[in-house]
Amino acid sequence: MRFDLIDLRLFLNIVDAGTITAGAQRTHMTLASASQRVLGMEDVLATPLLVREKQGVRATDAGRTLAHHARLVLAQMEQMRAELGAYGAGLKGQVRLLCNTSAMTEHLPEVLSGFLAAHPHVSVDLEEQASQNIADAVRAGLCDIGIVSDAVDAGGLQRFVFRSDHLMLVVARGHDLARRRRIAFAEIVEHEFVGLAPGSPLQEHLAQHAKRLGKRLVYRVRVRGFEAVCRMVEQRIGIGIVPQAAAVRCAKSMRLVCVPLTDAWAQRKLMACVRQHDELPLNAQRMLQHLLAGVAPMN
Repeated sequence: MRFDLIDLRLFLNIVDAGTITAGAQRTHMTLASASQRVLGMEDVLATPLLVREKQGVRATDAGRTLAHHARLVLAQMEQMRAELGAYGAGLKGQVRLLCNTSAMTEHLPEVLSGFLAAHPHVSVDLEEQASQNIADAVRAGLCDIGIVSDAVDAGGLQRFVFRSDHLMLVVARGHDLARRRRIAFAEIVEHEFVGLAPGSPLQEHLAQHAKRLGKRLVYRVRVRGFEAVCRMVEQRIGIGIVPQAAAVRCAKSMRLVCVPLTDAWAQRKLMACVRQHDELPLNAQRMLQHLLAGVAPMN
């Protein structure tokens, strides 16, 4: 089976555009040449890749499989070009790192600063995503390292403990709950909350646990970011639940009290995950070592 990059790009353009004509135009190719290439791919595979209809074309099951792998191959080629191009810009490597909100805001700035200072010729492509999306991206080879909550399905990946990420209740000083040393989620689930914006993985996590208790969380206001949650809590708008690092940091400058949650699911850890640590590019291996300081992988 021999498909070149032009074949793959053409096929993706056809699938995305919905017609062979438009796909050919996007690939700067004549219609006749594009049609011939598609027929050639189908002949090699001995199966149809497209269903031809009056309004255009759609991919068959085999076509969808080819499109999936074509996207991965072309994305990898673009990444290769970017990394090789970095040599000409004076950089000698790049690490692709995805992380969740807690890692991005509370733990990575200082860690990345130390890594980049120690490796001045390496750049880091950093992006914030939901933990489950990160695990999927690591499996697909779309990033080198992912940092996720230990609550997500990381099957098939090597996992290393990066940081503790316990959840804590934050309340304003003088609040009735401020006197508590520890508290269970069930004891506060009926209070009014300050929460993160819809779609936040942490907020969805809390909503699921409330549902298991037969309850639904009530929000007075929803904001973006842990610091914004804490500032609203400080003004007695409601109570909040945030990672320990954010709670402790904000309590230093705000009139807040932090109360640990006793629930087992609140005793979270942030995990660095990779497909296979000894198969990572050299700079990604260096980054992983910097993140973990020799912590052994979990099974």
